[in-house]
Amino acid sequence: EVQLQASGGGLVQAGGSLRLSCAASGFSFSDYGMGWFRQAPGKERVFVTGISRSGSSSDYADSVQGRFTISRDNAKDTLYLQMNTLKPEDTAVYYCAKGQGSSAGMDYWGKGTQVTVSS
Repeated sequence: EVQLQASGGGLVQAGGSLRLSCAASGFSFSDYGMGWFRQAPGKERVFVTGISRSGSSSDYADSVQGRFTISRDNAKDTLYLQMNTLKPEDTAVYYCAKGQGSSAGMDYWGKGTQVTVSS
């Protein structure tokens, strides 16, 4: 079965950095685009960043452009999110997600990992 296990979240001061990882299993990882979403307290889940199946292209929400970098290691079936210059408004539960393959939508989300940025 498809499994997406996010890790690497924690507490960090504003201006600091964190790297999230997502270990994928149960599907052919390299055949699908992947992404990260987040959900802040009291808000709905929103798109953060996505990456093509080869890792050759990516896109970002305006709120994280220039600060976050998505990457993947297809040999390890692992997705990454490098987060730099973190801000308190980045505080959220972060979820990795699997692309559908035939559209821009996602069909599976991992359990998520908490990122808290203090000021």
